[in-house]
Amino acid sequence: AILDVCYGLGYNSAAALETIWQANPDCQVQLYGLELDPTVIQAALELDTFDNWSPAVQSVLTDLATSHQSHASNLEAQVLVGDARQKIQDLIARDVKVDAIFLDPFSPRKCPQLWSVEFLTNVATCLDAQGVLATYSRSAAVRSALIAAGLKIGTVPLPEQDNIPAHVWSQGTLAQFDAQGLTPLTEMEREHLLTRAGIPFSDPSGEDPAEQILARQAEAQNQSDRESTSSWRRRWNIA
Repeated sequence: AILDVCYGLGYNSAAALETIWQANPDCQVQLYGLELDPTVIQAALELDTFDNWSPAVQSVLTDLATSHQSHASNLEAQVLVGDARQKIQDLIARDVKVDAIFLDPFSPRKCPQLWSVEFLTNVATCLDAQGVLATYSRSAAVRSALIAAGLKIGTVPLPEQDNIPAHVWSQGTLAQFDAQGLTPLTEMEREHLLTRAGIPFSDPSGEDPAEQILARQAEAQNQSDRESTSSWRRRWNIA
């Protein structure tokens, strides 16, 4: 069972289905997507990369783009269209539990409403006890929110190659209820959580606009006696 937060063009879901069915064509998959804009889902059909997927996955993407549902002998899939903060409540009410969560909203500064402690707590409610959440974000605010949601977090290490800029220290974050199997944060990353950048977004009503959520975090940072993020950067020689 998979939850794709911000389904978008369906890349994450499509890649997951390809991988699962290559390993086991008979694997039964439940797929839930959350997406605000239905035109984005439809746009996937117009991309050159659409033909790169197998016929089975192309069929799923087509169904989801046209009717937001797809049914097959080994699949039940649906995309819930609307504000993810409300749609996640539908899944909670149905007691949906998933093995994997793809957390893929726009960047925290652009879409803070989907990185708040309150939203991520609801997302974590849908995670199975042995499930894993994956996100591209290495933001201290996001990592702090995942911890506040009751999850253990680990870093996604960089590939072993030269010429990686100093300001790029991770490929993202994994989170689950048990720390076993996670790659621990480095000392630098742990200290990052203790800076003002580690103060998470808050959206108590679940309906606040992005500007209000950003302003609330900025106020909390201004009132905090935590180390400044610029000081942390200088200490670790991060440009």
